[in-house]
Amino acid sequence: MLPSAPTLATTALVVLLLAVYFVLPPGPRGLPLLGNVFQVPSKMPWLKFAEWKAVYGAEGPIFSLNMAGQIIVVLNTHKENRRSTIYSDRPRFIMASEILTGGIFMIFANCGEVWRKMRRVAHEEFNPRAAEKYRAMQQRGAALTILDILQDPSSWEDCLKQGTAASILTAVYGWPRITYKDKSVVTRIHAHTARIAAAVVPGAYLWKREGLEWHEQETRMFQAFNAKVREKKRYHGLSEKESAWLAGIMLCISASLANVVLALTLHPEVMHKAQAEIDAVVGRECLPTFAHQSELPYLRALIKETLRWRPTGPVDPDVFPSPEDFIPERFLDETGVFDVIPPDTHGMGHVNFGFGRRICAGLHFANQELFIQVAMLLWAFNFETPLDNDGVPLAPPKGEYIDAGIVVVPAPFECKLTMRRTDIATMIMRELEG
Repeated sequence: MLPSAPTLATTALVVLLLAVYFVLPPGPRGLPLLGNVFQVPSKMPWLKFAEWKAVYGAEGPIFSLNMAGQIIVVLNTHKENRRSTIYSDRPRFIMASEILTGGIFMIFANCGEVWRKMRRVAHEEFNPRAAEKYRAMQQRGAALTILDILQDPSSWEDCLKQGTAASILTAVYGWPRITYKDKSVVTRIHAHTARIAAAVVPGAYLWKREGLEWHEQETRMFQAFNAKVREKKRYHGLSEKESAWLAGIMLCISASLANVVLALTLHPEVMHKAQAEIDAVVGRECLPTFAHQSELPYLRALIKETLRWRPTGPVDPDVFPSPEDFIPERFLDETGVFDVIPPDTHGMGHVNFGFGRRICAGLHFANQELFIQVAMLLWAFNFETPLDNDGVPLAPPKGEYIDAGIVVVPAPFECKLTMRRTDIATMIMRELEG
């Protein structure tokens, strides 16, 4: 149904009053009433934003858009994001926040009492010290993931998804480790995150009834996850439903292991350098552990560079020169021993986990998962570009992505994994049994 003439007239008046009352940054000229709705691409809009930054950024990396009456101010820099206490609230995501997630999904929730209680509980469960209690489980899980890949190296991506999901389900719900027999669970988890990510995009549309049905299904899923263990997760001050959804936010925390594999396949020199470091520190007769982390500066830099190189959103060339080049050394000093963190990245070297009051609640858990998985992968495998039937390399695409809403994932690519030694399975089994 089209809006009525009085509605359009009211919208136009509101936009005019906003423009008069507030001194808005400059921006592209749009259509009457509809503004810039048809000028913002539905896929990878930040590429257009980067163009507009060059056009309208004479007074700073900032411009404004009118999306059919909703004013959006775009900041094209990390440097401006320093006032989280007043800018950390959320706009109304009617479908994603209020309907699909019932207003209790912490990532989208307004800064009210429920959000504050969830945030407090999440910090208690996953702050740096608390996250350490999961290291033994994550270390064992990473080793088991290697065994899974050995069964079918061509299914490496599915194995990594399963391994990450297994760690999360164990941490937040107390599940025993899931296996390939639980593939339907992993599928539901990824469908859940994809649906929410897609619903946030301007112009995305679902019927309200359909969205409410999905919310009830997702609630039943989270509560069923909780019901499978003897001791249910029930967080202080939260209802059973809120507790289930709080645990559910961790399902959106998935380290970008596919991007690591992509980087290693495209840059064999990086792979060999990281493997040489692991071999020197860990040796070939032992498995990597968290005890080795402080002695593996190049591996730490490689992980930071992967998160910077292929983040869930765009990168800022003002902070990272030559952003499309994969250079782990940018996170190391000239000796290659000490970490270097670029300015305006809040001490992390990237902005994948956000910052301020809205920083990702599970970032320490995610960083642990990423470290041990990558260390184990490099210890066990070489990553190579496969050949087609004519002997021509099937090189992965360098600049192709899939825009999945508010996150970006690499386009499908081929990678050949080969064992670095023939007795990997025997070594892992010996370590696990010991």
